[in-house]
Amino acid sequence: MEWMPELKLVWLGGWIPIILSSSIQWGLLLSMPKDIFSRLFDRKGWSKKQQIYFRLGKLVGLVCLVLIILSPLKTGSPLFIIGALIYSLGLIGLIVSLLNYRDTPLDQPVTRGLYRISRHPQIVSTTTIVLGICLAIGSWFVFFVLAIAKLFEHYGILAEEEACLRQYGDSYKLYLKKIPRYFLFF
Repeated sequence: MEWMPELKLVWLGGWIPIILSSSIQWGLLLSMPKDIFSRLFDRKGWSKKQQIYFRLGKLVGLVCLVLIILSPLKTGSPLFIIGALIYSLGLIGLIVSLLNYRDTPLDQPVTRGLYRISRHPQIVSTTTIVLGICLAIGSWFVFFVLAIAKLFEHYGILAEEEACLRQYGDSYKLYLKKIPRYFLFF
């Protein structure tokens, strides 16, 4: 691993796994019924602070994305294989969690499938995808940028949980007590 990758757009670059995972994600999202799709992007009831932190997280995440797109994959490195495996695991998790989300009625909190082991499997899966890409491009700096983006994004996750508490009440409160926020911990 190196601190900063050589930034240049190449044929065998970080853009390939980004295009693949984004195409699958947006294909699934756009195939959802409109009311289910719009539930994912509902920010009603968020405080100004929560919205600012969430937007900062998205901005830092965009920087991470640009760095990945402009970084060559280190295909000759053993870390590339490990990164590809982690990426694949994250992609499978993302597909499963989106299908779990899609199949839950609007009047119920999403608690099926991967949501039985994490309250936010979509976030965990996309983080796993990007972590795998960080290893595949061999960059500590991109990993560091990812970590900062996720710290900011955490405030958005807290806001989502508050909104779900207001919407679903005691059933969601019980869910919060039983299921960790990010898989085995937190």
